Amino acid sequence: MYKTHFSLARYPFEPSLEIDQLFPVQGQQEAASRIRHLVELRGIGVLTGEPGCGKSTVCRQVAGGLHPGLYLHRYVSLTTGSVADLYETLSRAFGLEPAYQRSRAFRAIRTEVTRQIRESRQFPFLMIDEAHLLRGELLEELRLLTNYRMDSENRLCLLLAGHTELRHRLAMAAYESLSQRVVVRCHLAGLSHEEVHGYLLHRLKLAGAGVPLFQDDAVVAIAQLSNGVPRRIDRIAHLALWAAALEKRTMVDPADVEKAVSETGP
Repeated sequence: MYKTHFSLARYPFEPSLEIDQLFPVQGQQEAASRIRHLVELRGIGVLTGEPGCGKSTVCRQVAGGLHPGLYLHRYVSLTTGSVADLYETLSRAFGLEPAYQRSRAFRAIRTEVTRQIRESRQFPFLMIDEAHLLRGELLEELRLLTNYRMDSENRLCLLLAGHTELRHRLAMAAYESLSQRVVVRCHLAGLSHEEVHGYLLHRLKLAGAGVPLFQDDAVVAIAQLSNGVPRRIDRIAHLALWAAALEKRTMVDPADVEKAVSETGP
């Protein structure tokens, strides 16, 4: 409805954007740069942040910038499955038939990693999303998978992405062995108030808006109530535009933002 009211070509806060259309958030750009360095080191990295803060966006940026002839990128989302589930998922990610025995699956994946490097001249880069849900034994298996020649050589680059609790878990004594192997750590915070303002203008411009549609006070309210989390910004801004359109206003005011938050929660 509000597309017509505000003369927009599309809804501005839908999640599907191409990489080259993303708004340049400083924290996300810094994280992407550090993860690219991780790929060069072929080590273990950890990317954490609250839900909706842009972890998947950073992963997309990094993956999209990798040369397909040099890197073999694999993305998987693991949850609370068993060790067998872990190896089945990883085997399929690397194009292997899953083995029923843990030891056979372990060897098969390591052999494939070595083959990719030596024969295909591609360095494997494995991204595991939702890693905060992994049980301790699965985290240990992943550590072992990256251990070649008694730590003298890195072949499999691994990025663990998850909620903030993953960061806290790895600080516990039980995960010291894995934590010592982590060479890059990134934690995403929310957008600053200035970035929220730029983000809203950017998304509106992509949707065809010729003029700003949010009053300054409304932008401040969105920044505060969303804590700068992009997914929350999108949700609040979308509903606030809807509220303003219902009242036939040409700009979103703080009252529209309050209505949006009352429907969805902050």
